[in-house]
Amino acid sequence: MTNFLFGTSRKSQFAVWIFTAAARKTYFTKVHGLPNISPLVSSVEETPEPIPTTVKGTIPTWIHGSLLRNGPGKFKFGNQHYNHWFDGMALMHRFQIEDGQVTYRSRFLRSDSYKQNSERNRIIVSEFGTLALPDPCKNFFQRFLSRFEIKPTDNASVNFVKYKGDYYVSTETNYIHRVDPDTLESKQKVDWSKFIAVNGATAHPHFDPDGTAYNMGNSYRNKGAFYNIIRVPPERDGPEDNLEGAKILCSIAPRDKSKPSYYHSFGMSENYVVFIEQPIKMDLFKIVTGRLTGKSLNEGVYWDPNQETTFHLIDKQTGKEMPVKYHAKALSTFHQINAFEQNGFLLDGQAINNFLVHLHNFTYCNFQILIFPVPLSFSQMYNTMSRPLPRRFVLPLNISSETPLEQNLNTRPDSTATAVCRTKNQVFCTFEDLHGEDLKDYGGLEFPHINYARYNTKPYKYYYGCGFRHLVGDSLIKMDLESKKFKVWRQPDLYPSEPVFILSPNAEKEDDGVILSVIITPVKDKSTFLLVLDAKTFEELGRAEVPVNIPYGFHGVFNSSA
Repeated sequence: MTNFLFGTSRKSQFAVWIFTAAARKTYFTKVHGLPNISPLVSSVEETPEPIPTTVKGTIPTWIHGSLLRNGPGKFKFGNQHYNHWFDGMALMHRFQIEDGQVTYRSRFLRSDSYKQNSERNRIIVSEFGTLALPDPCKNFFQRFLSRFEIKPTDNASVNFVKYKGDYYVSTETNYIHRVDPDTLESKQKVDWSKFIAVNGATAHPHFDPDGTAYNMGNSYRNKGAFYNIIRVPPERDGPEDNLEGAKILCSIAPRDKSKPSYYHSFGMSENYVVFIEQPIKMDLFKIVTGRLTGKSLNEGVYWDPNQETTFHLIDKQTGKEMPVKYHAKALSTFHQINAFEQNGFLLDGQAINNFLVHLHNFTYCNFQILIFPVPLSFSQMYNTMSRPLPRRFVLPLNISSETPLEQNLNTRPDSTATAVCRTKNQVFCTFEDLHGEDLKDYGGLEFPHINYARYNTKPYKYYYGCGFRHLVGDSLIKMDLESKKFKVWRQPDLYPSEPVFILSPNAEKEDDGVILSVIITPVKDKSTFLLVLDAKTFEELGRAEVPVNIPYGFHGVFNSSA
């Protein structure tokens, strides 16, 4: 994989990238002439005070609240830039919607990483794809010793999450930050490891109707790594309470404790947490010794296509892992769509792709290389990326010693997924597609969302996401699971964020509501807008134009004030 060191010229970076792309053997598409999107990952200034927007069309007056979004917003300190898109400093955004009008503000998270980098005007703290170089002001011996320091970043740039009524921004280390959802001011740095024995947690928790939160995080002990299911109670014991009362519900040993699987999220049904142990592996020895060898964290992550994928089910009430393991061929997933139980089966849907190819293509240089007039080379890189496609597994729950072997246990009508019992504790599964062939014309689908408030852990008909005809999403898609037909919002040179569904008042149908998405463009300065779509028809209702530039971000939530 490619790792670009600080100070390397762009011409030499370009040469290395061409060599890397040419060395790849697998091509999934034959796209040519993709447009330049490098401005989408450029550093911007924060907008700490609310500014008005220009509304065109109609923003429904029943929407009361704010869309909170998170993502990287600063990619350079001094003459050093980050090597990977994931590494940029967290920039929080707030689109406040009241009475059909919208205001916008943004603020950089005042993490220790941000403050230390800003004070020195250089990259002090290592990130996922960037290894911070030793301080040139230190003597040789001090610089040598600094290579033995392992400091996890607190640059929480992935998502907004909610625990006990408070909003936090999160990444995947042990640090999260409590923030004021109105002003976006950083209030408190919170360390998961002070409350439970974990070394991090995902930025995608799930919630029961009463507000109980579930999450997952790894721990690294003398006996190796463990996957942990986390439960956080819904209520606070006092004004200073944050993660008090959190507990580890269950610990699961990896197949290889020195090389646990990477996971970005997990699934949850009414009674089970669904953990997918996939063959994206983390070589802990390489990661721990990375500073000594000059390697960033992402160079310790690799794909092992010879290992099967394993589904683990954990009972939410007892905290016990179910004895039956569900296996599938090697696959990878970033985000789960939904999971629910029905007639003795657990149905789990997710967007599946070749994760590692995507991971290694999101280097900062691969975005910035587009300043050269060689769109074919960038298209060649895109063509090496598999498409993220929505698929479903059907897991039979009632496995016993009487269950017949070597026959398909999936008796659901109109389902092509299979589940074959190999032994009394092992079922091999294949997926069914939740799409038609025409979805591939839009680059597949990622950033899936549903009507979470009413249909999380329940049977559902619709899901929403971004189509990926580029390195980032370039369309919004609404998929009908029953017909496998979809509706699309797409306009030239416009790149939408993940869609967020908001339920309308007195909603009766699953898709009674609106979709919010932040639209950015690389071809016109300060032309961002908040898009509002009718979730039923997928037609535009209105947009709120924001006179600032916003980089392409990750995730967000709607904070209702109604």
